[in-house]
Amino acid sequence: MILILNGSPRKHGVTSTLLRIIADEARSAGAEVEWVDVNNLSIRPCIGCLQCRPDKECILPKDDAQRIGELIERCSGLVVGTPTYWGNMTGPLKLLFDRIVPTFEYCVPYEKRFPRPKHKGKKAAIVTASLAPFPFNQLPSQARGALRAVKIVLNAAGFDIRSQINVPLPPDPARIGNRWLIKARKLGREIGSW
Repeated sequence: MILILNGSPRKHGVTSTLLRIIADEARSAGAEVEWVDVNNLSIRPCIGCLQCRPDKECILPKDDAQRIGELIERCSGLVVGTPTYWGNMTGPLKLLFDRIVPTFEYCVPYEKRFPRPKHKGKKAAIVTASLAPFPFNQLPSQARGALRAVKIVLNAAGFDIRSQINVPLPPDPARIGNRWLIKARKLGREIGSW
């Protein structure tokens, strides 16, 4: 199963649109696709207690964070999409990632040894969009920062990041542009064989 995490609050924005194309192409190629709109989830913020390290699970009452964590554990591939907010991923996506550390890593108390990735060998892709035009979208304060933030999480988990789509502000905001649509279709077809 391919899991798509849509971190965009805009159902018809650039990120959501590209993710839908990827999902449709992957389904056409025979993949089972699970779609999650992260902004619709009910997740309490992490309280920084670090109990998930020795306990191997969050001490907060179960909510959508654990449910999505279970989907991540079962998926064979993961696609994460987020628009750029202050050079980073969206807040709800970060909130989700903060709450499911044990989903990504074999956690042990820090004083004993470093955590180990739980998803080595699984494939992933990242889709970002920015209001900055090219080449400014490549700055760390723009989409490059969002890409980096998502990569940190996926790399810690051991995912093999196969593709990145980083869309700058299109000249015509009503149109994404063929270059990006073609990339999304191609990625969706590739994901079909994951």
